[in-house]
Amino acid sequence: MEEVLNDLKQWLCIPSVSSNPEAAGEVRRAAEFTRHLFEKAGLESVRLIEGEGHPLIYGEWLHAPGKPTLLCYGHYDVQPAEPLELWRTPPFEPTQLGDNLYARGAADDKGLAIILIRAVQQFLRAGKPLPINVRFLFEGEEESGGDHVSDYLREHASELHCDAALICDTEMFAPELPTICVGLRGIVYAELHVTTGEVDLHSGVYGGGVPNAIEAAARIISSLKGKDGNFLIPGFDDDVIPPTAEEEESWSALPFDMEAYRQEEAKVISLHGEPGFGLFQQLWARPTIEIHGIGGGFTGEGSKTVIPCSAVVKLSCRLAPGQDPDRIAKLLSDTVAAQALEGTKTSLKILGKAAASVVDPANPFVREAAEAMAEVFGQKTVFTRSGGSIPIVGLFKDVLGVPSVMTGFGLPDDNLHAPNEKVYLPNVYRGIEAIARYFERLGEK
Repeated sequence: MEEVLNDLKQWLCIPSVSSNPEAAGEVRRAAEFTRHLFEKAGLESVRLIEGEGHPLIYGEWLHAPGKPTLLCYGHYDVQPAEPLELWRTPPFEPTQLGDNLYARGAADDKGLAIILIRAVQQFLRAGKPLPINVRFLFEGEEESGGDHVSDYLREHASELHCDAALICDTEMFAPELPTICVGLRGIVYAELHVTTGEVDLHSGVYGGGVPNAIEAAARIISSLKGKDGNFLIPGFDDDVIPPTAEEEESWSALPFDMEAYRQEEAKVISLHGEPGFGLFQQLWARPTIEIHGIGGGFTGEGSKTVIPCSAVVKLSCRLAPGQDPDRIAKLLSDTVAAQALEGTKTSLKILGKAAASVVDPANPFVREAAEAMAEVFGQKTVFTRSGGSIPIVGLFKDVLGVPSVMTGFGLPDDNLHAPNEKVYLPNVYRGIEAIARYFERLGEK
């Protein structure tokens, strides 16, 4: 376990922020280190796959004839660490406090992806053959679009033959409760630009006679959703496929304290969502429209009375099963055009999109994973959905024709995409044991 921790710390020291062009060198360094981990585990044919964007890393072990083949997926890139002042420890200096390891990427996804690598190493380094066949494909753009891996999958599908994909990039519903995620929301991520002229103007001299770009942008985004949480875009949620009655019944049996969730996990003043739906439906099975940031004008200390000539808004829609990303992107674009104020130029740039994914809990690959996790954690595995998006899951289904087994070893308080991200180390170690046991169960069939 000491070696696992040392490897993970070295990986986490690399600030592989794929969305930052200035970090390209660090992202490549993380790719090289990932290759090193593959080789160290005993995988064969290990190589970096170059292309448009950050490298993919491939490895394989295919010496179990007649046994299933799993495609193990992970990503070595991370989210930006800002705002840095909210971190208690430096984000790229992994710090262990008790059983938790703090760093950007600790839970998303280096701290969980290493579980897959070490599960293979546990067999091969001891001189034992794997009970099944494995292929590994890790990417460096999951946090910034994933175009390279998408293109590679479509062009090289015949070279990635497998029976199922295995992903460690989700979380347990509660500590000590083994969890498999069987549903993910999709996403449409967009960037709204509003322009009124060439320069910011004096609000006293020109105020009342010229349009304000931030005001124009605010009017557009306020037209997307009402203050009560209802969607204002006509037809936005028409195609949503609701969860089954069995799913909703199983969700109601999950151990959950609403007030503890509000105070300790979400840390918000109050919960607020689409009326008429329970919290799990809102989080897992309903779409969203969220504003992530607004830029423009003056936000420094003191005062500066300007009328902004430009504004940019980052926004996204999480998509429920049944919603078509292309249709939602068009609805957004049409709404932006219809709500644009006179005297402004508006444009909506779609930065990424993916459909929602749902996997049948009765699938034999999912069922065997649930049994393996239950053996290691000593409790029956529960099935949940996630409000997040992992676009590759839909591609595995559409391009390779295989289900994805999403084993969760993170915890709800791991602060994904936020300051003070962490991973609970005992879950990493038990995760390695559970995945190794999963390999064994599949090999016994």
